[in-house]
Amino acid sequence: QVQLVESGGGSVQAGGSLRLSCAASGYRSSLYRMGWFRQAPGKEREVLAARVIRGGNTDYADSVKGRFTISQDNAKNTVYLQMNSLKPEDTAMYYCAASGRNFGYWYLEETYNYWGQGTQVTVSS
Repeated sequence: QVQLVESGGGSVQAGGSLRLSCAASGYRSSLYRMGWFRQAPGKEREVLAARVIRGGNTDYADSVKGRFTISQDNAKNTVYLQMNSLKPEDTAMYYCAASGRNFGYWYLEETYNYWGQGTQVTVSS
């Protein structure tokens, strides 16, 4: 089993930045890809970014491309999501996800078999 714990959420004004962290524990070596999703009230969960753990290939949703950056620190078994130029519409619960499968589309929820509990991000205007 793999456990994911997110941190770094909070409240920020529009234009500000936050960095989310996702620490993985358990059978970390089994992981192939990690990603970030978010869900705003009344909306479906949407993918933001994903990264292949070995190889570093990254993908981004168009809505965050150029503003958000996914990165990893192998020594800390942690994946980060750096969020810049935040907008009120970025307000949501942010989730970290991980997959042990080396197949599946990075942007689909069903690709991921491990999920964190989420961390709230609130952006005020």
